[in-house]
Amino acid sequence: MASSILLPLLLSSSLLLALTNAATFTVTNQCSYTVWAAAVPGGGMQLNSGQQWTLDVAAGTTSARIWGRTGCSFDSNGNGKCDTGDCGKLACTGYGSPPNTLAEFSLNQPNNLDYYDISLVDGFNIPMNFVPASGCSTNAAHCSADVNANCPSELKTTGGCLNPCQVYKTDEYCCTDPNSTCTATTLSEYFKNLCPQAYSYPKDDPTSLFTCPSGANYNVVFCP
Repeated sequence: MASSILLPLLLSSSLLLALTNAATFTVTNQCSYTVWAAAVPGGGMQLNSGQQWTLDVAAGTTSARIWGRTGCSFDSNGNGKCDTGDCGKLACTGYGSPPNTLAEFSLNQPNNLDYYDISLVDGFNIPMNFVPASGCSTNAAHCSADVNANCPSELKTTGGCLNPCQVYKTDEYCCTDPNSTCTATTLSEYFKNLCPQAYSYPKDDPTSLFTCPSGANYNVVFCP
């Protein structure tokens, strides 16, 4: 009898904890142009200059990302394409194509921490800030520089700047071999010098990965 009463109580407590540690992400377009925001999980939305999109993300979500797309055109069914960050539809169900500046996160990880970062490993298309809105006052990831302005010629593409991994596809740039001693390169340093708090290559953890206590909420700002 006692166990049958205890089980619903445990389930209720677990549900309450999950709801408590869910996170709200407010995505704001401060660019002078339209950005088609995308999120996995979450879908996508057209954001004209000054508009916002709010996402509630479940506790325990991992390998999630938010990004902005440019130069998009969609039909009445929400199918279409974008110059950068394309996923083939307005409401993305899969990751976008490079180049795209990424806000990446995993919620409620060990030690009750959220992990989050800005990554340029898929290249750069839009300046971005990724900052706690509440529940965490000290950490923030910034990449507000115009990386496209002086993008190295071999990395230039329509609407953005590719990471060297997409261009050369070698372990030197992509760090695909788990036993490699992959380090920064001259090309990855171009990104790092402009956005020192963002990932410039896959093993760029020490200066690029941030944490907050689980239960924090976040702001993602395009063109901060």
